[in-house]
Amino acid sequence: MFTGIVEERGIVKKVNEMKGGKELFISSSFVDEVHVDESIAVNGVCLTVVSFTDEAFKVQCVDETLRKTNLGTLEEGNSVNLERSLTLDKAIEGHIVQGHVDITGTVKKIERDEADILMTIEFPPEYDDYIVGRGSVATDGISMTVARDTGNSFVMAIIPYTWEHTNLKDKKVGDPVNLEFDIFGKYIIKYLEKRGIGTQ
Repeated sequence: MFTGIVEERGIVKKVNEMKGGKELFISSSFVDEVHVDESIAVNGVCLTVVSFTDEAFKVQCVDETLRKTNLGTLEEGNSVNLERSLTLDKAIEGHIVQGHVDITGTVKKIERDEADILMTIEFPPEYDDYIVGRGSVATDGISMTVARDTGNSFVMAIIPYTWEHTNLKDKKVGDPVNLEFDIFGKYIIKYLEKRGIGTQ
């Protein structure tokens, strides 16, 4: 479990093909603190450390993960958002994030509004019920607030600090982003659907 507060940007040092997926070798400042079997969110995807060296830790992604997230597009030199799993002495400063990506969205527009950078993310319309104004959505693992709900897209206002300390500043129009919708919202919608109460 995570909070969507990115600790740092890691760098993909190497990508290896493996049967049924890929291995990613990622460098970070905390590589000397990781351990095998540790869960780390990489662009919002909960992955398990399978080995590490002084320079990088290794995680494995199966084909299903590569299809459902943007990890399959990663190349050597790309930056990724990293967050280690929540501990009992760690404040929940974002929102509850599982590291289970629901869908990938697409960056449709990037514009500036004074200090904020406004990024519009488009997603499949069948997920519209999971987006509410001022609600939370994990975007590439970052706990973001929905500034505007515009149907099958939403706008998020990115403060300069978040822009500089995550990989959002590397994004271009057309790039995929991992989206995980709020878990409580998903439970509520499932509850209503099971009772025949329409959510459209």
